[in-house]
Amino acid sequence: MSYRYLNIHVLTSHSPSCLNRDDMNMQKSAVFGGSRRVRISSQSLKRAIRKSDYYLEHLGQPSVRTKKLSRLKAQAMNQLSERFDEATIVRTIELLTGKEGLPDSDTVAPYSIQEIGKVCEVVVQSQEDGVDEKALAKLIQKEYAPAIREAMGNTVDLALSGRMTTSGLMSSVEAAMALAHAMTTHEVDADIDWFTAVDDLTKTEEDDQERGSAHLGTQEFGSGTFYRYASINLDLLQKNLGYVDRKSALEVAAHLVHMLATIVPEAKQNVFAAYNLADYVMVSFGKIPVSGANAFEEPVRRDLKKGYINPSIQAFEQYIDRVRSGYGLDEKQAAFTLWQSVLEPALPSLDALKNWVRSNGQEI
Repeated sequence: MSYRYLNIHVLTSHSPSCLNRDDMNMQKSAVFGGSRRVRISSQSLKRAIRKSDYYLEHLGQPSVRTKKLSRLKAQAMNQLSERFDEATIVRTIELLTGKEGLPDSDTVAPYSIQEIGKVCEVVVQSQEDGVDEKALAKLIQKEYAPAIREAMGNTVDLALSGRMTTSGLMSSVEAAMALAHAMTTHEVDADIDWFTAVDDLTKTEEDDQERGSAHLGTQEFGSGTFYRYASINLDLLQKNLGYVDRKSALEVAAHLVHMLATIVPEAKQNVFAAYNLADYVMVSFGKIPVSGANAFEEPVRRDLKKGYINPSIQAFEQYIDRVRSGYGLDEKQAAFTLWQSVLEPALPSLDALKNWVRSNGQEI
């Protein structure tokens, strides 16, 4: 049986850090189960993933997200100028965005350079065939839609995260991935770092008034075990990638498992260095998306000797088992952990878990 959804559950203990901040420069948080949890937004996680070296190496160039259409033109020129002249590239972007003259857009949107290149081909061919502007728009929307979809298939983050458009000929894409905000499995109280900057040239001996720091500031930070959850609609991912086969979609999914287990947002990392890899990764094939967040609706209590990670793993596995039994869910699962798990199969490495995903849930 080919299950439609791939559910990815990750537990990671982060050392003191401030991985995602709000407009007040405080770490993002949420109230869940009546207690405060530290939070990392899904937008922050997705950006860290698509900007990572791993993404570039294994999935290629990500989309270009901007509201500066003149800069989008410069990016497209940089990559497509050997194939198309400037006028063709400008006209293509105008058609896709509905913005004559390429003024700044009102919102940031994701663009695929491959898609722009494919539409440039249509524009050039239409000019050679003498097609008028109205007919060109219909040509792009209908006859060339599959080809454009194939071009977008090379922009994997667009296939995963989707986009919504309200103007121009650029098509909307339904996201194949749902990614939750990561949150701590337990309550977290804020810590405040009072930091100073000392002026090395202060006259500490000659003038008592200049002794001490030249600057005093504060930064909120915290630590804890975070739960990340993502669900991938594999059927929709196949469609978004250009109607590829399931094997190709599973390859992308395996890489996403790797990135959710290893990629960390860069905020304040130069002063906290919380580059922590996942302690626990569980992946399941199922008929519906199922989050394990409610395993932590009651905040996990700290094990006096082992901290939060082991109690979090136990709470998650017990909850998932109850949900599956109560709802009669049909799922295939596998896990990789640096600690202990009661789930079977418990695979020895992240690579083994990725291969399990690639093989559609079959042990290799």
